[in-house]
Amino acid sequence: MIFVGGLPCESNSAQGSDDLAALLEHPALVSAALSFQAVPEKKFSSSDVADFDGLGQRKHVYLFQREYATVDPSLVDLIGTDEATTCVGLIIRNRESGMTSVAHMDSPEVVDAGLSQMLSGVVDPKYEAELDVHLIGGFEEHMDNNTGHSLPLCAKIVEALRKSTEKFHIQTLFVLGDNTRTDAEGNAYPIFSGFLVETLTGSVIPASFDKITRCPDELVRRIRVSASFEDPCWRGKLLETYNTQTDQFIIAPCYWNLRFVHVAYALRKYADSEILHICSTSPSAEAPDFVENQRRQWDYLIGHPDWKETFKMGKPRIFERSSSGDWIMVE
Repeated sequence: MIFVGGLPCESNSAQGSDDLAALLEHPALVSAALSFQAVPEKKFSSSDVADFDGLGQRKHVYLFQREYATVDPSLVDLIGTDEATTCVGLIIRNRESGMTSVAHMDSPEVVDAGLSQMLSGVVDPKYEAELDVHLIGGFEEHMDNNTGHSLPLCAKIVEALRKSTEKFHIQTLFVLGDNTRTDAEGNAYPIFSGFLVETLTGSVIPASFDKITRCPDELVRRIRVSASFEDPCWRGKLLETYNTQTDQFIIAPCYWNLRFVHVAYALRKYADSEILHICSTSPSAEAPDFVENQRRQWDYLIGHPDWKETFKMGKPRIFERSSSGDWIMVE
């Protein structure tokens, strides 16, 4: 059930795309999108972890593509993601408890199960909850007819929210045309590809992260995204990453076979421009380090062809925060 400005949004359509179109024209959400666009993007770095706006060390959780995490504001100050071009970030926050779940969704196929995974951490079935929602990401990859990867994903998310019995109060809908800019040649790009949520207040700002703050276990988590497409354990689901109660990163295992390694051998022979077009849904919109990150993953796979070398005994990789805020692998 979707609310905007405290009022329910009635729908006479079974199509999520129709509901999405109506929401994109809602005056309150148009105003919110303009306000969000006017906020300067925060360049989140290791210095911000140590001292964010002079408030001392702050704990953050970072999410890669197809991951989700639910955080307790008493344990985590900030949660965010970036590198979303055709992907969409979904934020759900319980108004009363402050429990906040964030997902980096990359396909309509993960929306239904993914929403259930997110709600399991922010809603107590015994009580009715008021949930604030933000959708940020995706852009109009093809300006002529508004097709591509982003539109079906946004429509599916809106459809899932509408069909749910939970009360979702949409606060920000910064997607598709609102999140699109063009260059002199007419190429389309997302205005923002990431965000940061302050869990105590629920405020959301545009953000990007550096390599150090995309942690822990950056390379293995990147590989896990690609490998999960062929692992039936993760079909239609978001990747388990973080334990809400213990404030630990528990990187659930994902297997890869020799075919996956052979693909890595083959792909790393291509030129950078070819890799962009083969591996990205939006080649012109990727960050400058996209190809470098792909090559690092392939090198790792070639050096570790057996997935159980990475996930010992097929078990998760577990990381705990040290007193200095760094992540330490304990298993």
